[in-house]
Amino acid sequence: MFRFLRLSVLLSVGVLAVVIACNASDTIFPNPAADAPIAASKGEQTAVVAGGCFWGIQAVFQHVKGVINATSGYSGGASNTAEYELVSSGDTGHAESVKITYDPSQITYRELLRVFFSVAHDPTQLNRQGPDSGSQYRSIIFYNSDEQTRIADAYIAQLEKARIFPHPIVTQVVSLKAFYPAEAYHQNYAANHPNNPYIVYNDTPKVAHLHQEFPGLYTGK
Repeated sequence: MFRFLRLSVLLSVGVLAVVIACNASDTIFPNPAADAPIAASKGEQTAVVAGGCFWGIQAVFQHVKGVINATSGYSGGASNTAEYELVSSGDTGHAESVKITYDPSQITYRELLRVFFSVAHDPTQLNRQGPDSGSQYRSIIFYNSDEQTRIADAYIAQLEKARIFPHPIVTQVVSLKAFYPAEAYHQNYAANHPNNPYIVYNDTPKVAHLHQEFPGLYTGK
C-alpha cells in the first residue's frame, strides 16, 4: 500500500529529480584506485547495494554490461520482517536493496561501485532518496568479502578527497548478513511499468545517464 502512494508523486518533484540527475551527470567520477583484477574466465560473483527505491537501482544495473541478474529485495533486518508492508514502516532495520550477480570476467567490482555512486543514487542523502524518505532508503554497500570492503572503503575515501560531491558521503559499508528477494510484483518494475509517473520522473533518467556516462558499459537489454 505504501509504495503505491508514491505513484501520485507531484510533477514538480519529478522534474526536480530529473534536474538533480542531469547536474550530477556533468561530474567526472574517477576510477576507483583499488580494485579486484578482471577474471581470466567466466564466473558469477555477487554485490548487494542499497540507495533509495529498489526499482531504480535494479533498472540501472539491469542495463550494465556483465551483469547477469539484478534482484530487488531487503537486507539489514531479520527474515521475519522482510516483507514490503513491514519494511515500509522504517522500523525493521531493512533497506530496500538490490543483489547484483555479475560476471567478473566482463566487469569488476570497482566498475559496479562507480555506477552506483555516479548514476544510480545520491550518496549524500541521509535516510532518503529523491521523494522517498525513511531509513529503508538509506545508502549502503553490503560487502560479502574482505576484498569488497577494502575496495568500497577506499573508493569512498577517494571520492571524499576529490570533493566530488558538495556534501559528505553518508553511504554505510556493512557486512552482508542476508538478502531476501522482494515480492514478485516489485521485480523488473521499471521495465514492466515504463509509463508509471514515478518511473518516468525518477528512474528512467538514471538509465539514460548510465548510457550517457558509460556507453561502454551500457547494454540495451
